[in-house]
Amino acid sequence: MRTATVADRIREATVVLGDRTDYGRYPDPAGWWRAPELLAELGPALAALFAGERPNLVLGPESRGCLLGPLVAVALGAGFVEVRKNRYPACDSDRWLQRTSPPDYQDRHLRLGFPSRLVRAGDRVLMVDDWIDTGGQAFAAQALVEDAGATWVGVAVIVDGLRRHEPRRQLTVRSLLHSRDF
Repeated sequence: MRTATVADRIREATVVLGDRTDYGRYPDPAGWWRAPELLAELGPALAALFAGERPNLVLGPESRGCLLGPLVAVALGAGFVEVRKNRYPACDSDRWLQRTSPPDYQDRHLRLGFPSRLVRAGDRVLMVDDWIDTGGQAFAAQALVEDAGATWVGVAVIVDGLRRHEPRRQLTVRSLLHSRDF
């Protein structure tokens, strides 16, 4: 009997939503957060994708990257920084780095950013998210990391939904599953 892998448990916890006639049926990740055993495995499994690269800082975009990012950061012994969408500094003394993303999966251009004091030159930065579809947010995050003088390590995602190989190479994307696995 074969032992179930993290990828197997992710597939088991995923429900595909939409009507049979819908072109846009999509997997709903809500079940991933509900399964305590799977939730405990996600951080270490994503961290293992880049363990040899020694990241010391994990970025997680709102909202699901903020759920996964701290799990990965703890597994790596790294810090965590939230990448905020369409938010701005609270006051003039709060200096932020900000970039506008290329179109995302909903054809939106998002303004991504974080306080500049949180990412420093010399940091080795890994971005974490649940899914990557176009790479738009990851490209903006990569530019922010470069703006900070830090080193981009790559993107660790649960599901790689990229349709082209070029963004995968440019961003150094590694995943637990591919969208075709559903």
